[in-house]
Amino acid sequence: MNPTEGVWSLVKRAMANFVATDLRGLVRIVKRKLKKIQFRPDLLNDCLAETGLALEPPISTSST
Repeated sequence: MNPTEGVWSLVKRAMANFVATDLRGLVRIVKRKLKKIQFRPDLLNDCLAETGLALEPPISTSST
């Protein structure tokens, strides 16, 4: 599983009660839901944690 699957799961769940009358409306709803998730780092971290991956700072190999 990759982190985007968790994000799309959140988007689909959030869109459960929305009805789009055309493609433009659907795109607008999806963008709005993605924008809300973008400002929720806790949700993004949870999606990443589900994969077993971890974000760590790169290891510097240069000597100072």
